Parts: sequence; structure tokens; C-alpha cells
Amino acid sequence: MTSQTPDPSSPQSTAQQDTGAQIPSAESEVVGICRELIRFDTQNWGGNTARPERPAAERIAEWFAEVGLDSEILESSPGRASLVARIPGSDPGLPALVVHGHTDVVPADAAEWAVDPFSAEERDGLIWGRGAVDMKDMDAMIIAVVRNYLRTGLRPRRDLIIAFFADEEAGGTYGARWMVENHPHLFTDATEAVSEVGGYSVDLRGQRVYLVQTAEKGIAWLKLVARGTAGHGSQINEDNPVTKLAAAVARIGAHAWPEQLPQATEDLLRGVSDITGVPFGAETYPELLAELGSVAKFVGATLRNTSNPSLLSAGYKHNVIPSTAEALIDCRTLPGEHDALMRTVRELAGSDVEVLTEIEAPALEAPFSGRLVDTMTTSLLAEDPGARVLPYTLSGGTDNKSLAALGIHGYGFAPLRLTGDLDFPAMFHGVDERVPVSALTFGTRVLHRFLLEA
Repeated sequence: MTSQTPDPSSPQSTAQQDTGAQIPSAESEVVGICRELIRFDTQNWGGNTARPERPAAERIAEWFAEVGLDSEILESSPGRASLVARIPGSDPGLPALVVHGHTDVVPADAAEWAVDPFSAEERDGLIWGRGAVDMKDMDAMIIAVVRNYLRTGLRPRRDLIIAFFADEEAGGTYGARWMVENHPHLFTDATEAVSEVGGYSVDLRGQRVYLVQTAEKGIAWLKLVARGTAGHGSQINEDNPVTKLAAAVARIGAHAWPEQLPQATEDLLRGVSDITGVPFGAETYPELLAELGSVAKFVGATLRNTSNPSLLSAGYKHNVIPSTAEALIDCRTLPGEHDALMRTVRELAGSDVEVLTEIEAPALEAPFSGRLVDTMTTSLLAEDPGARVLPYTLSGGTDNKSLAALGIHGYGFAPLRLTGDLDFPAMFHGVDERVPVSALTFGTRVLHRFLLEA
């Protein structure tokens, strides 16, 4: 790739090749790339039950090869493929930035959708399909921007490690976590990372605000196991594991966890207070959350730990009491709260129920300051003057958790300018998932600026 002085003030412009032909802009390619990615059925049910990500990874490798960028595809299990490529920066003395997406998606029941979830239909100015926001839209933006850099000779300030992971939707066991554990050398000189679920907009009383994800709750996916004495359903049984389990699940699910604000959540709510005039204080948290509209679904769960029962399994016949009963609990922890949550869950479960950890990952916090955040802000404001940028905590998790094991600070920055009529949080894992074309092209322009100067 040849060096050229970047012009981040006009990332959507085309360039001339020596032949006089115009080079496609990132903005002009992103919609087609996004739609093609959605058409890859990469549903992931967890436990290595998935439609393999390899075909999508191979197509990304082709897109990169077309512009002269080599990439490497690595498999954790047959078909469970992740891809990594590296773009040299103009200053080799700087640490690298990881720019990552995931190519798997959660399952979609076509009977519930208005369109085929893998048709990538474009309707009413939106792209419909599973993965449209989680997260093949961001994948497409990354690919389109990288292709434009390679075609035009633009060089980012620092090395960019471009990664597309498998298995994010099941905790990264066959994706990011496997890559970190088995190929850490691919990321050794990186200090920061950017990925999904941040940089999108929300309207607060006419003021557009972009939310950069600087923190995310930890994960503790637990299995409860109750054991007892099997027997006939007509008999008295005081050692019934279903009864033990049901009582434990009810206690855990109903537990009122105390409010504790992570720094990013506090900073966000103080920003909302500043914009709206609603006073900041514990008694006004509900009012401040209400100002965020549907985004309160993400933010509201970051004021406390949570423990949600999500699956029950016991027995096989009406008149047979089984010897075991099991339940799954999805716990999300605030920074520094993992051990305390586990103690509380075990107390709530009681001595008759075993608590097993299936998957755990730490809560993350990164500063809302420094060059990376400053560049996010200036890149957004260059495309949307007059907007505000605030930090927030994500109630869910991303592959940044896996990269954190290598000391890499992760942020959510998949910039999208949204309209108020789209319930954006509901698009994540929801029916009729869709993303506005205008938001996708806007995000591509912002990302083009950001990655050059980050």
C-alpha cells in the first residue's frame, strides 16, 4: 500500500486511478457488502451448534484480496472460522488498534418475520435481515473503509488489526476467546479496540446525542442443578429436585439487587440531566432513563447487577418424579461485583442446589478520554455538527471481553445516525431486524475519518 497524505475531511469522495477510472468510495460500496453478508446464514445456537462462519470469512478474504490485502483464516473447529488482516500505519512506533466484528448471528424463526431473515431485502430505505444491526452493518462498514484505504493509498496513523470473529453470540468459545488463547501473537502490540453497540444516536428533546460505549457489564452464565429421589408421581416425595430447583430459581429471579452506578452510567445520566434540565439524583433516575426512550433498555440494566432465569429442564413424563432438575441463569455483573454476586446467588440457591459456572467474562471499563475518544468525537461532529457525545455502559457483552485478557481496552463505536421512529435496541436479537441505509452510509463516512486518525 502506497503512502498518501490523508484527507479525512472528504471521506466520501472518489479518487482517480492512473487510467482515469474512478475508484468507488466506501460509502458507495457499503450497502451492497452489508446485504451480501446478511445472505450468509451464520446462525449460532451455542455449544458449537451453528451454521459455520467460514463461507462469510472466505468472502471477506476475497474482498480484501481484490484490493491487495492479505488475510488469514483460522478455524477453532471445522467451519468455525475467524479472519485477521493487518494494515500498516504511517507511524510504526505507535501501538496497533484492533477493529473487530463478528460474523455469526443469533437464530431467526422465519415464520415470525415479515421478510425472509436472510434475504437482505431493502425496503422503505432500510435493509432487513438477521444481522442487520448485530453486527453485519458494522462488518460492512469496516470492509468498505478498508477497501477504500487500499485503493486510494490512504494510510491510517497507526497499524489496524482487522478481525472478524466467529461465535460472539455464544461467548466467543470458538471465536475471539479461542483466538486470544491460541494466537495471541496476532494482537500483542495492540492497546485498544473498537467494535459494536456504540456510537449510535438518540434524540433528547431535539438534541441529537451519540452514545460511545466505554464500559460493559460482566457475564456469569450459570447452571443450577438440583438432585433428589426419583419416584412415582402419585406418591409423597419430600426429596423432589423439581421443587428444590423451582424455589431456588424463584428466589434468584426475584432478588432485588441494589443500585450501584458504574462511572459511564453516571456520566451519561449527568449528561442527560444537563440537556433536559431533569435534576440528577437517585430519586430522579427513572425520569432520566425515560428521557432516553427505547435506549433505556440498554442503560436501565446497568444500574445494578441482574440475575435472570432463562431455561428450566426436568423430567420426561407426567407421573415420574425425576432424580435431577436443571436451570440456566443469565447473570450480568457491574465492575468489581462478580465475586459478591456469586456469593449471593449461592446463598439464594440454598444448600440443596449446586451452582455451576458455564461461561464467565469480566466487566469492562475504559476511560472516556484520550486521543481515541477525542477522535471518535471529532469524527462524529464533522458529519453531524451540533451533536453531543456521551459515554454509556452496555448491559450486554462483546468480544472486547476476550481481548481484555491481553490488556486491550475496548470501546463500542459502530456509528449510526438514527431516526426516532426506529426502536434500535429492539433490533438486537429481535424480529424484523433492520438498519436504515442512511445510517449505514453515515457510519461509513464517520468510520473512514476515525480510523485514519485514531
